[in-house]
Amino acid sequence: MKTGRRAFVRTLGAGAAGLGAARASGFQPARAEGIEAFAFDAYGTLFDVFSVTELCEELFPGSGDPLAQRWRAKQLQYSLLRSLMGRHRDFWLVTEDALVYAARSLDLDLTDQRRERLMEAYLSLAAFPDVRPGLEALRNLGLRLAILSNGEPRMLEAAARSAGIDTLLDTIISVEEVRIFKVSPRVYMLGPERLGVDRSALGFVSSNSWDINGAASAGLRTFWIQRAAADPPEELGFEANHVVVAITDLALLLGG
Repeated sequence: MKTGRRAFVRTLGAGAAGLGAARASGFQPARAEGIEAFAFDAYGTLFDVFSVTELCEELFPGSGDPLAQRWRAKQLQYSLLRSLMGRHRDFWLVTEDALVYAARSLDLDLTDQRRERLMEAYLSLAAFPDVRPGLEALRNLGLRLAILSNGEPRMLEAAARSAGIDTLLDTIISVEEVRIFKVSPRVYMLGPERLGVDRSALGFVSSNSWDINGAASAGLRTFWIQRAAADPPEELGFEANHVVVAITDLALLLGG
């Protein structure tokens, strides 16, 4: 991993204890000064997109994991391609299109009933175990919290309610306000605009390194949740300001 002018925090193998375990061993992380608000990516950061795998396997025995993996990959690809094409379609429909393609590519019989069940599962994705305690710790520090996501509002609101984190959020910000997907700078600028803070006072949090690069390119301070220690950062010209393994680590960076 590159170093340089960005201050990195890297905690590997610490699990949910994150920086707490590192501090106990004498490690002192770089502090994140001046943060007034956090904007969180939703899918893969707060919500586990692969929590649909069990239902995929129930509906298509032996093909659950390949279907879930291909569905997610095509969902991301379609959102990027539609942005490049200038042909926006909301994320619910993009997700459905991706599901149809993924099933067809695996020669699976995606009936209307199966399609509806899988799409409905996206409204109740499981939250990662560090999400609620991490958000609660940040709320206790008086920070404003938001989701900033490709998701369309109904999807995000339903997922937040299902995960029991809706009351911890000040607002949910969807790309539908600008009708283009990440990594457009227009998306990331919605964060400081909607939360009423300067770019330098907003921390953008994502488990997706490509998303971190997009936010950094737009001038936001970035916090990469490196959920998979084996995943290297993307080679897109930017580095995260801070790298941690769990959302519960963020409050520790602020001295909480």
